[in-house]
Amino acid sequence: MCGRLNVIDNPGLRQLLQELGIDLQLPTAVNIAPTEPVSLVRRDQQGSSLAAARWWLTPSWAKEVDQKYSMFNARSETLGKSPAFRHPFKSQRGLVPMSSFIEWRPEGGVKQPWLVTNEQQALAVAALWDVWEGGEQPLLSCTLVTTAAAPQFEPWHKRMPVLLVGDETDRWLNNSCEIPADDPLFRAELKTPLRLQPLSRAVSNSRHKELQSLQGVGDVVELRQKE
Repeated sequence: MCGRLNVIDNPGLRQLLQELGIDLQLPTAVNIAPTEPVSLVRRDQQGSSLAAARWWLTPSWAKEVDQKYSMFNARSETLGKSPAFRHPFKSQRGLVPMSSFIEWRPEGGVKQPWLVTNEQQALAVAALWDVWEGGEQPLLSCTLVTTAAAPQFEPWHKRMPVLLVGDETDRWLNNSCEIPADDPLFRAELKTPLRLQPLSRAVSNSRHKELQSLQGVGDVVELRQKE
């Protein structure tokens, strides 16, 4: 799954944004938690755009904005079936650029947070979005799509975000084309080498937004793609 994410300006993230057609620099934001704003990339006939979206999908048909159901992640296996995800999956796909995310795994009876990134410190994560108009102002919100973890990642979690690489990015953002529920982009495979490092457990409290909270407290583990 993906329960926290980080955006730290760096050359890799700037390059990713340029490839997406976004000529902007994202402000640094650390330990972003569900219900907080994230940067959402969308694309239409006029090109790519960037907007702040609430990270917890509120369907357009919802009676109110709430956290009754967990809507910050969307399992890829349910996208074509879930009432909340079915329509966005067809025509409201976007992505959330980030430099890293945080995952927890049980170690010695406690949940140990790990920072997950790649060499470029730039990840493009598949997202779905919707607009709720039941309040004074329209609310743009999104959810991050997850899939079964690649075998190399399973020691940390059974799920992982859908990381878009190569032409997958353009295909996902092209909402005029349908993507099947069993599309290879959802495959449980390590698409890019990942670097993982344990963090202080203090980062588990989402109020810690200091950059130093991402300082590693142990050795880096590198996950490589299968040859």
